[in-house]
Amino acid sequence: MRRVSVLITNIGELVTNAPAGGAGPQGAGPQGDGQRGDRPQGAGPFAALADAAVVIEAGQVAWTGSASRAPSADEVIDAAGRAVLPGFVDSHAHLVFAGERGAEFAARMAGLPYQAGGIRATVAATRAATDDQLRANLRKLAAEMVSQGTTTFECKSGYGLTVRDEARSVALAAEFTPEVTYLGAHVVPAEFEHDPGGYVDLVRGPMLAACAPHARWVDVFCERGAFGRDEAAAVLAAGTAAGLQPRVHANQLGPGPGVRLAVESGAASADHCTYLDDGDIDALASSATVATLLPGVEFCTRQPYPDARRLLGAGVTVAIATDCNPGSCFTSSMPLCVALAVREMRMTTQEAVWAATAGGARALRRADVGHLGVGARADLIMLDAPSHAYLAYRPGVPLIAAVWQAGERAAT
Repeated sequence: MRRVSVLITNIGELVTNAPAGGAGPQGAGPQGDGQRGDRPQGAGPFAALADAAVVIEAGQVAWTGSASRAPSADEVIDAAGRAVLPGFVDSHAHLVFAGERGAEFAARMAGLPYQAGGIRATVAATRAATDDQLRANLRKLAAEMVSQGTTTFECKSGYGLTVRDEARSVALAAEFTPEVTYLGAHVVPAEFEHDPGGYVDLVRGPMLAACAPHARWVDVFCERGAFGRDEAAAVLAAGTAAGLQPRVHANQLGPGPGVRLAVESGAASADHCTYLDDGDIDALASSATVATLLPGVEFCTRQPYPDARRLLGAGVTVAIATDCNPGSCFTSSMPLCVALAVREMRMTTQEAVWAATAGGARALRRADVGHLGVGARADLIMLDAPSHAYLAYRPGVPLIAAVWQAGERAAT
């Protein structure tokens, strides 16, 4: 059966993240006419069309340009002056878990400092849960993400920390996304408290062998209270040898070696980046490693926000993600993270939207999402607003009017 083409027209602002008259940031094709572009330093080629239209065909973007020059299509949707953007790309999330840690959050808000050790409570609940219970929670959170405009998301393991529980975590995650990350090196579980080296050997050996067939990425929490530089490097090297691509939880709780380890390991992304020195920033700026910022974490832990302006000024590629997890940041809302990035990290609205779309795609090394160049996957969101700026201008308001994934209407 032939797939129908869809024309979305009368768009007030069409954000494409592609420069005028050329290829998109990920190598997409021609863009039609009338496009205006702007390239904030270190952010990427944010670009948008006014009074625009887009044609979707066979699950891809087939044309963008002025609404007055739009070609015909089988179906026509009137955007009525609303904005259309690429779907959000959430490149950091922990969705395979059981239980909740609301009391821990309340204690933090009462003044108790955040520490990584709370992860062990979720580990205990996750180990005790059935596959069906974990799957149901994952399905609920994935649907929650889509309803808020996220069309691509990464999902980590890390709350099982046994061979069996990590293997089932990555297998469950793979049912919902191709962007699966093996995070056996999240923390050292209680049973290995007196033998952390033995746990690293397990993560690098039998656990990796069981998880690698279901994963694309290997990650490690390189932080005090978790894994030191040498341990983290050994885990990343083993994962790379098994065919996985590296990413790193880095410099969240204080200064440390995580960012430079990420760069040295060729990691796609160094995530958190809260505490950086000049050497860390220079390393990121001279590499292909994306700095993925997680403003929801700082909101939920009352830690200092990363210095996004310093990173952008140095030419570092920046992404924004949710870090949705039951402990340090239990939100699945990319619109909230965009608003926080603008208000608390002093990003412009253009920089924040680019980081939440094309930036996330770069953090996942994806060429087909995060932009609306011709040939891109037709992942789009329509806002109940005339421009992208409303994501920060009207924080907390449900603005997602419609979502398309691969050209199919996903949520309204």
